[in-house]
Amino acid sequence: MKKTILLYLFACLLSTNLQAQKIRIKTGIEVLKEEHFKCLEGKRVGLITNPTGVDNELKSTIDILYDAPNVNLVALYGPEHGVRGCSHAGDNVSDDKDPSTGLPVYSLYGKTRIPTAEMLKDVDVLVYDIQDIGCRSYTYISTLGNVMEAAVKYNKQLIVLDRPNPLGGEKIEGNLTDDDCISFVSQFKIPYIYGLTPGELALLFNGERMLTNTPCKLQVIKMKGWKRRMTYDQTGLQWVPASPHIPQYRSAFFYAVSGIVGELDCISIGVGYTIPFQLFGACWINAKDLAKSLNQLNLPGILFRPIYFTPFYAVGKDQSMQGVQVYIVNYKKTSLCEIQFYVMQEIAKLYPDHSILEHANADRLKMFDMVCGSKQIRQLFIQRNRWQDVSAYWNKDADTFRKVVRQYYLYKK
Repeated sequence: MKKTILLYLFACLLSTNLQAQKIRIKTGIEVLKEEHFKCLEGKRVGLITNPTGVDNELKSTIDILYDAPNVNLVALYGPEHGVRGCSHAGDNVSDDKDPSTGLPVYSLYGKTRIPTAEMLKDVDVLVYDIQDIGCRSYTYISTLGNVMEAAVKYNKQLIVLDRPNPLGGEKIEGNLTDDDCISFVSQFKIPYIYGLTPGELALLFNGERMLTNTPCKLQVIKMKGWKRRMTYDQTGLQWVPASPHIPQYRSAFFYAVSGIVGELDCISIGVGYTIPFQLFGACWINAKDLAKSLNQLNLPGILFRPIYFTPFYAVGKDQSMQGVQVYIVNYKKTSLCEIQFYVMQEIAKLYPDHSILEHANADRLKMFDMVCGSKQIRQLFIQRNRWQDVSAYWNKDADTFRKVVRQYYLYKK
């Protein structure tokens, strides 16, 4: 009897796990396949993609379009990290030839970051298929904007194959980018967490004339089944690493938690260890003290655990370090970006000789400002090392932005 009960419970558990893994949505490439690529027939196609451009069976969009009998794929274009995803963050990517298809591969993160006339001379329509992670400083959306500008300049059509925002479509955090902080890591006046899919973002760029006064000839191939409330784990899709340090879908959550502070060079955020973006540590931190101090803040949806680690590379390479690992226990309740500022706040209390912003070099402080989208964030925070001095400025644009972007929503709650 006991054995029968155990087998029954195991079967139920297995069934539940299989149901949880069931794919619940169709991405843009799946819908394009269903429509038999009709919008591409008779046109020379250029594809902007990387390893994340796959269908629900993990077949590359490159191979799908190349193999389609009624599609003439003539060129590939790669963002940061390259078409095949093998380049490190910030490394220049060179033009190349795709070994599988023999197609020319043009880099949009090398000598130029915007397609040139020469790159587009043999192309009628551009197709964009890249999985984003929902944060302004992640450069794929800057590449999307540059492609849209080039499409206007050289009179090309752009088709965006839509994909989920892994953070969902409801969470919005951060100020709009100030004019003096516009850069490739904050190219648009949108919040740090903007709550839009790539297709919706492209519609926003067009509708609000964020790129040029002339809108791009844009078509978005909508997903089927995606809802704004869905985070990536609720889609049932498998995750392809969006870049070397975003190996899992949850990495996108933690990129928002620590990525801004990660621009500095005096604290580890886990890049170079096994859990990038999920921790804060240094050789001068006492793990238990910092975890206690942070947990006493009772931040909604967040817990901190003492951690001891030795990075394999990057900040703190081969050094014994201590710090805290961040756990998101209630995603809906938490505000992701402010966590890193609370960490800096408590570090300044416990270790006044190690105030992080006071000990970073000038180049890293400039990058911190660019990623924040404002110099005001750093200048306000450094006065007393208190998040409360920054929060009003950080949050000032979110409600207005939420109202503006509703007209560009393609998906319901």
